[in-house]
Amino acid sequence: MYRYILGLTLLLATLNASVFEKDCISCHEELDVGLDKFFYRYVLTFSSQNAVKAALKDYLLNPMKEKSILPEGLLLKYGVKEPTTLSEKELEIAIDEYWDRYTFIGKIK
Repeated sequence: MYRYILGLTLLLATLNASVFEKDCISCHEELDVGLDKFFYRYVLTFSSQNAVKAALKDYLLNPMKEKSILPEGLLLKYGVKEPTTLSEKELEIAIDEYWDRYTFIGKIK
């Protein structure tokens, strides 16, 4: 009975998890650089919300060394990622959640 309840709980948690949590956080939590650090580099490089989201989407769909925001050392360590397996709609949802979760724009008082 315990295994059944645990399995059902894990299944429900997975179903309720967002695309961002399932497909982005799950991979990035294994890295020694948090997603927040990537976010800050994107904001410093591209400035606006629209530019950050467009650059991130472009990179995730077609990753290339020239498009990467990683410093050379991390790029050598991790390499260029594989293209995302998410659909464009799922990717846009994940990027929107990424922006909402890590943005500091409008939150500074």
